Amino acid sequence: MSERDNDVNAYLEALPQEQRVVLEQLRQTIRAIVPDAAETISYGVPTFKQRKAVVAIGAAKNHCSLFVMSPAVMEAHQEELAGYDTSKGTVRFAPEKPLPAALVTKLVRARIAENDALALAAKARRRANKQTSRKESS
Repeated sequence: MSERDNDVNAYLEALPQEQRVVLEQLRQTIRAIVPDAAETISYGVPTFKQRKAVVAIGAAKNHCSLFVMSPAVMEAHQEELAGYDTSKGTVRFAPEKPLPAALVTKLVRARIAENDALALAAKARRRANKQTSRKESS
């Protein structure tokens, strides 16, 4: 177990039991989707990273959160999120009404696809910039 896992475990262990159980279930759902993701504490909450942040989870006094970190993903799934308290990149829910695994799966997979598309676009830009630099120096 890495130090980062210990940090995430410590975060979860400090929570009231009801929130801890719900976030542990959410954690297991996310780990099943991205088993190679690194878990770390970022901005004070457990974050799952695969090259860059995919999603994060957290708890506040009266709710738990899934931080999707993407207004585009939130907008694309707005109908499915209609019954939840949402903001630009966050879904908040009561511990007694956890997010369905199927919805979490859709959101996490959409974030992975978004991150993959952004990585491809960045790679294409770098390649184009190299080619432009070579032509200018010739």
